[in-house]
Amino acid sequence: MADERIPGIDPDVPPSGDGCVECLAGADPGWWFHLRRCAACGHIGCCDSSPAQHASRHARESGHAFLTSFEPGEDWFWNAETQEYYDGPGLAPPGSHPTAQPAPGPVGKVPENWERLLH
Repeated sequence: MADERIPGIDPDVPPSGDGCVECLAGADPGWWFHLRRCAACGHIGCCDSSPAQHASRHARESGHAFLTSFEPGEDWFWNAETQEYYDGPGLAPPGSHPTAQPAPGPVGKVPENWERLLH
């Protein structure tokens, strides 16, 4: 059987956790709108609509171009270099943050005026 792996996507690497690594570590502002997963190393970062845009920053700084949604029910891939959507393989579970975890999140860190703070 031929190896059908896509360079830059490692389907065996699990996600780094349930939320944005940098936001949970206390990086400003400490909350996210939606989450994205690096398809190369599993890093979870916040989306480009989030104030800090940690997922795209990770892609630029690491050279890991492929991001995927870490939201329940979403399974698309985005290439941050080419700015194109892709179909990709299933990744190591879990495929999203826990369904009980709200978006935006995390609980207790989201400001009341969060909608005005989105990009």
